[in-house]
Amino acid sequence: MNTLEPLPPMPGQRLARGVCRHLRSHDFVTVEELVPTPGLRVDVMALGPKGEIWVIECKSSRTDYATDRKWQGYLEWCDRFFWAVDADFPTDLLPEGTGLIVADAYDAEILRMGPDTALASARRRVMLQKFARHAAARLHALRDPGVAGLVTATL
Repeated sequence: MNTLEPLPPMPGQRLARGVCRHLRSHDFVTVEELVPTPGLRVDVMALGPKGEIWVIECKSSRTDYATDRKWQGYLEWCDRFFWAVDADFPTDLLPEGTGLIVADAYDAEILRMGPDTALASARRRVMLQKFARHAAARLHALRDPGVAGLVTATL
């Protein structure tokens, strides 16, 4: 029996895995690659025990960060926003007033909390529904891989 876990293939996916593992230890549940609105796709969305919604954008390199033109659009879809980077990332590039998580494929550490900007109740309701539907669709696709291609437009 192979006891080694396969690592996600892409550096950003490895960061996301470590972030999700760490947030689970804080009683958050997470989904990856959620689309809050057409044209945006967050790397990790986390739902906390009190209903708080966090967005975590994983950046695997300076170039990955420099080419990201959409990150400010994520701010209106969460209570807190974070960057997740590896230990070698030049964190001085990241904007002040945003959260910071240092991660690898196995764990993470929150170094700086992003400001708490509470979502309006109507927006929160929309995001909770999107989170639930995204999570349920992912679970369904794992249990029945043949269904994955049947309905993709709603995610």
